[in-house]
Amino acid sequence: MSDLIAKTSMDRRMAEIVTPSIEALGFEVVRIRVMGGKTNTLQIMAERPDGGIDVDECAQISNAISVLLDVEDPLEDAYALEVSSPGIDRPLTRLKDFETFEGYEAKLETTEMIGGQRRFKGVLAGVEDDEVLVNLEQGSETVTVGLNFDWLSDAKLVLTDELIKEMLKQRKDAGLINETQFDDIEEDPSNPED
Repeated sequence: MSDLIAKTSMDRRMAEIVTPSIEALGFEVVRIRVMGGKTNTLQIMAERPDGGIDVDECAQISNAISVLLDVEDPLEDAYALEVSSPGIDRPLTRLKDFETFEGYEAKLETTEMIGGQRRFKGVLAGVEDDEVLVNLEQGSETVTVGLNFDWLSDAKLVLTDELIKEMLKQRKDAGLINETQFDDIEEDPSNPED
């Protein structure tokens, strides 16, 4: 399992417990994190193999793994279980994510220095073997750099208008958005901002 999915030893332990059940339900784990605070939070991001997940599916996962967690009891202190979608500006945790979101802007961080830097921001250009390809702006030129997937310590999409537009289009095409449920936008002719 990639460190991008489960970073710490506790994250990996939680992944060992819950991943088989999540996969048996037909979903894939995108990321698992145990986060501290006043009350610990076990955050699980999941989605269908073709992408996306709805609230009822999150509840289905939550109900299934709650039973497991009650039996295994891996966390000593009280915690809140949070099951969600990865969101629009999602973390990129699997090699396939970098192929799926080719053409979109992302921020990536590596464990190793590469060309004197660890942080990169550019447009995803796919995958070649075990390298994530990223188009980086260097002066007036665009340079494609290959980053070893195993060296990535963090990666996520950058929230852009283009990304939002594409995600909304995909939801509409999948029949998840019914525009007839929305009110018409009325413009106020006396307001110059409309």
